[in-house]
Amino acid sequence: MTNHQYNSMHVTFRQLRIFMALAEQGSVSGAARVCHVTQPTVSMQLRELSDAVGLPLYEVIGKRLSLTAAGEELARTARAMVDEWSVFGQRIDAMKGLTRGRLRVAVVSTAKYFIPRMLGDFCRRHPEVDIALEVLNRDGVVQRLRDNRDDIYIMSQPPRDVEVEQRVFLPNPLVVIAPLGHPLAGAGPVALQQLAAERFILREKGSGTRLACEAFFAEHGMRPPVRMELGSNEAIKQAVAGGMGLAIVSRHALGEHLDEEALTVLAVEAFPIQSQWSIVTVKGKRLSPIAQVFLEQLLAQSGGH
Repeated sequence: MTNHQYNSMHVTFRQLRIFMALAEQGSVSGAARVCHVTQPTVSMQLRELSDAVGLPLYEVIGKRLSLTAAGEELARTARAMVDEWSVFGQRIDAMKGLTRGRLRVAVVSTAKYFIPRMLGDFCRRHPEVDIALEVLNRDGVVQRLRDNRDDIYIMSQPPRDVEVEQRVFLPNPLVVIAPLGHPLAGAGPVALQQLAAERFILREKGSGTRLACEAFFAEHGMRPPVRMELGSNEAIKQAVAGGMGLAIVSRHALGEHLDEEALTVLAVEAFPIQSQWSIVTVKGKRLSPIAQVFLEQLLAQSGGH
């Protein structure tokens, strides 16, 4: 390869950061705001970046900005480069005896009932670390995993089409809940067949809880009628308390005083469904010192260290 080929693409770190901001914000004005520069500066830097790459990086149709195929490739590469640089900075800090940096964690919504406490403990030990916590439904977390946006992901059902390292760290039992006063409540053990005529309120398709439920129903040859699909455990609990049907939720999503929420857990045969929480990382990703410390803390707290 000639020197000309090596030196043909002059790109600065500043341009990459501005382009990453554009990709995340979806507008020149948004990129200018988060980078604390003017819009003309952003436009000029992006123009120089496009010239260096030799292809358009984004297009604006109507008022909607979208990345081109070259722009998508650049966004992935820029993210990987900035991540590597951040890891390098943290390693140098570690050599100097400093613990600071940024920890990025994405968790599925049901994990919000216990992960913030674990993060709080971590924050007390490492007050100089900035924490970025994303709480999303499973599809949102899987998309961030595919894009390699975070250090650590917490979910119960990692995708099969992404190469990951998975460490099981907490049980996630799924139980059947009913409104207080339901005929099956307090009546002793409930046979699975007794649920066949009950209407169910379930999490949205694609959620970890829904996937576990569907696998359980298929295994037992059941097809209970679904009255409603809801995207949050809180909405499901309200609907069940209102007498709209039964639901299957994580035990983590239930408080200690169920009667105050007008709910009860039914003693159903073959329940709870035994699901597990996993710590997921992108296979081959080099974790920063901060992320490694948090990972070890999670495993230690779960007894899986």
